[in-house]
Amino acid sequence: MSTTSGSGVGIVGGGPGGLTLARLLTLRGIHATVYERDNGPDARTQGGTLDLHLDTGQRALRAARLDEAFDRHARPEGQDMILLDAAGTVHHREYTPDPAPGDAPPPRPEIDRAHLRDLLLGSLPPGTVRWAHTLRTATPAPGGGWQLHFTDGSTAHHRILIGADGARSRLRPLLTPAEPRHLGVNTVQGDIPAIDRTHPDLAAAVGRGSYWAIGDDRSVAAQRCSDGRVLVGLSFHGPADWPTTCGIPFDRPAEARAALLELFADWTPTCRALIAACEGELMPRALTALPVGLRWPHRPGLTLLGDAAHLMPPVGSGANAAMRDALELADALTAEPADHERALRAYETEMFARTAEVAAESDRVMTLMHSPAGARGVAAFFNGEAAFFNGEDAVVHGEDAAAG
Repeated sequence: MSTTSGSGVGIVGGGPGGLTLARLLTLRGIHATVYERDNGPDARTQGGTLDLHLDTGQRALRAARLDEAFDRHARPEGQDMILLDAAGTVHHREYTPDPAPGDAPPPRPEIDRAHLRDLLLGSLPPGTVRWAHTLRTATPAPGGGWQLHFTDGSTAHHRILIGADGARSRLRPLLTPAEPRHLGVNTVQGDIPAIDRTHPDLAAAVGRGSYWAIGDDRSVAAQRCSDGRVLVGLSFHGPADWPTTCGIPFDRPAEARAALLELFADWTPTCRALIAACEGELMPRALTALPVGLRWPHRPGLTLLGDAAHLMPPVGSGANAAMRDALELADALTAEPADHERALRAYETEMFARTAEVAAESDRVMTLMHSPAGARGVAAFFNGEAAFFNGEDAVVHGEDAAAG
């Protein structure tokens, strides 16, 4: 058994928020150690793409001096989108012109999660990330700070401990009993590799960005990645146990695809073709979120960021909020180098207010996406048709809001 002792900051979780914080602290001369449960940087795939917003994700990367590296990997064209209903009627299109010299930065360019993680990892000093460290418990240390106990028997001590360990945070219960609630929606994710070569017709339908079809109680979304893959996501209304009670044999991919195709039997042929083209596993997941506006009493030497603090519906704000958290926390610790508790309190006050607004908007968008208004309602939202939400179609404020 080994023990790591440090006066610096311990960060549990090596996602976008935790790694961004480590980079920002390093630039400010504050030693940080990241504890990550993955066995290494290539232990698992990192999922699809993220759209990083100017004032959150991109702002944090500028402060981290990684904006040029981000520009090399970012795909402004990934913002392209076509929105349809189940019958194939197009309700909304977005097309991103190729940037010209001197143009302002694009507001929400896409970047693959793997590329973002690689550029953040590459910016850190060797040894900053301790791989294969799964946190078991954390306890207050007798002389101050926190003692970390990992499942391999090793321990570590840090005067400041940051929980960046996501939706199932091991550190959150030390601050609040709040747990993520089910959103009434479950998803299934599939993968179409090398779509331009294997399914050029589907590649053309998806285009450079995403293809999104919304029906009454389900949807089909396809999103292009930079490596030629297209991720396919299906969503269904239902209880939290739907993935295990729906009768779809997810452990047998071929049979699962056939069962899913039956659920979309009357949908546009492109949606059915996207499902049929998926290869390998089809992964179900119940969608959850923490209560909007969650707060907790300050506890010395400990705080949270990202999904651990404010897990939101997956509508594009989670990673951006986490990276902005990292920036605000690094700034607070830099501004109060001799008073860490004052710095953590200042960070929490700002974070609580900022993310409550973002979470409320994310909750509203999630409700709209899964309301009876369907593709028509989402198109109205994109088009800024405020009047749509003030009349008889204002489902997000009535009983139909429970659909989300």
